[in-house]
Amino acid sequence: MAHLFDQRRRDFTPYGFTCERWTPARMARPDRHNEIEINLLTGGALTYLVGGRKVRVPAGRLAIFWAAIPHQIIETKGASEYFVATIPLSWFLQCNFPEHLVQPVLHGDVLLDRQTDAGDLARFELWQSDLRTDPANRQRPVFLEMEARLYRLALSLARGRTRGTRAAVEPVKEGHLSNVERMAAFVALRYTEPLTVDDIGEHVGLHPNHAMTVFKRAFGTTLIRYLTEHRVSHAKRLLATTDDKILGVALTSGFGSVGRFNAVFRETCGCSPREFRRRHRL
Repeated sequence: MAHLFDQRRRDFTPYGFTCERWTPARMARPDRHNEIEINLLTGGALTYLVGGRKVRVPAGRLAIFWAAIPHQIIETKGASEYFVATIPLSWFLQCNFPEHLVQPVLHGDVLLDRQTDAGDLARFELWQSDLRTDPANRQRPVFLEMEARLYRLALSLARGRTRGTRAAVEPVKEGHLSNVERMAAFVALRYTEPLTVDDIGEHVGLHPNHAMTVFKRAFGTTLIRYLTEHRVSHAKRLLATTDDKILGVALTSGFGSVGRFNAVFRETCGCSPREFRRRHRL
């Protein structure tokens, strides 16, 4: 059964790592969540309003964008259903994709593959089936396959760049991001560093107090909390997928000390980092 957007859904409620079929329908309001979103239409086309600009996504062409940017379907044309995959932002960043893929996504662009890939439909159908029927054992191979597909997308975009064309990235840019969106993108790129509210405010030319006020008004959470969520999400992935020591996980994720990391992690996740690793180790 295909999903429909829930208009009552709260902004930044996480979807997590998913792949599902959705029914295309006009949205009464924008959605925002902190995952990377990948769309594949099986027919027709969708038009998004993304950060104030119209973006047309045609059938068969893989589309990827950062869903923290407000996005809203305003028109559907001949589209009966489409696939949506969501990848936690920290997972996406840890893949170390080429900068010509990562930077445009984090700065508000919607990227389209230069051409259709005949294997995409079968891939999405398999990912959906795997994550529904056996997520405990299938999550890792699905993620690795998604990672490989996005590397292919990066290669496609690179070919377009070297040939001097704009076919890979059609005129779908948002233009200038708002200050709060620029702050969110800055945090997404730098959260593993010793980042402060002063640093974030300076990046967008705002006084720290004003930066915190406008961010809270727009995103419904504080800058500090948003930064912390990125760091905890990063740490959760390391705990589940590596043998790194707890101290190493803490420092790599942007925490200044293991004591601070343990306290924040327990407050956020309801358990210690060691217990989380025991429960969720892949």
